[in-house]
Amino acid sequence: MDSPSPTRPPLRHVLSSAQFDRPFLDYLVTLTTTIRRFDKSREGMVYLQSLLAHKRAMLYFTQPSTRTFLSFQSACHILGITASEIRDASTSSERKGESVEDSLRTFSSYVDLIIMRSPIPRLCERIATMLDETPRPVPIINAGSGPDEHPTQALLDIYTLSRSLRLEGGIEGKTICMVGDLKRGRTVRSLARLLINYPGVKILFASPPAFRIEEDLRADLKAANVDFEETTAFESAIAAADAIYMTRIQDEYDAPGAVRSDDHSAYHLTAGHLPQLKKSCAILHPLPRRNELDPAIDQDPRAKYWRQERNGMWVRVALLTILCGIDDRVQLPEL
Repeated sequence: MDSPSPTRPPLRHVLSSAQFDRPFLDYLVTLTTTIRRFDKSREGMVYLQSLLAHKRAMLYFTQPSTRTFLSFQSACHILGITASEIRDASTSSERKGESVEDSLRTFSSYVDLIIMRSPIPRLCERIATMLDETPRPVPIINAGSGPDEHPTQALLDIYTLSRSLRLEGGIEGKTICMVGDLKRGRTVRSLARLLINYPGVKILFASPPAFRIEEDLRADLKAANVDFEETTAFESAIAAADAIYMTRIQDEYDAPGAVRSDDHSAYHLTAGHLPQLKKSCAILHPLPRRNELDPAIDQDPRAKYWRQERNGMWVRVALLTILCGIDDRVQLPEL
């Protein structure tokens, strides 16, 4: 594999999907595919483990997570990175009144990288700015920030879409249907912004009125001249789609005791819908799922969400090599 383009600036932090352009996305897809080939032999995995065995990472996950946490932890292990973790702020000095800023500056004294997932909006950006002004700045990876952003999920979604649609010519010119809680779904916000990089893409946002996209995303798509449509016509939207991106209702952001009167059952994808879909349609979901995605669909060849989950680990491996500046060493040796 060729080394990264010398015109590509080094990656300092991973904070927002808006920071990535098409050359970076294409490079990440190629790099991830190359890295996955190392998994086919013991020698390849040993080689990967040697690349960052001198590095330490902190997984600061104060919001519940299964897939993102485990995929980042596994990505660290694959590259030989020693990973420490905080899964609950109540187990740290924050319980004694320490600010989250002081806690994270403390962690930065011990590690070379901080991977963060927090319910606090824009916390990752604040911490990255703060640490950049200290004698020991370390890279920050946003692994989910409130309802705002989930850039690494969007990167693995792009990888999955690229692989799933490659026989159909790739993502360009395709119709992507996003379904569910589009108002608070940070994966939707991040992925939609990455799709701006693919000419001819049309995005169909299918949701109940209460869960329509926010105005800031709407404005960004208009400014980028992206063809998009907001609709309540779920069945016609999925029938037109080359890829369907299902999401759950993000009720963790509801006010305590709130009772919603909306009904979103008409936006559930069931096995009964499968005959309506294109034969080449890719079905994605960032998981976890509830009843918006029928488990009976799992065996359909168009269901890509379990592959999407595994892709997340490899995309994050690739991202860590770029962030640590050793991606040019990811070349397949004679194994």
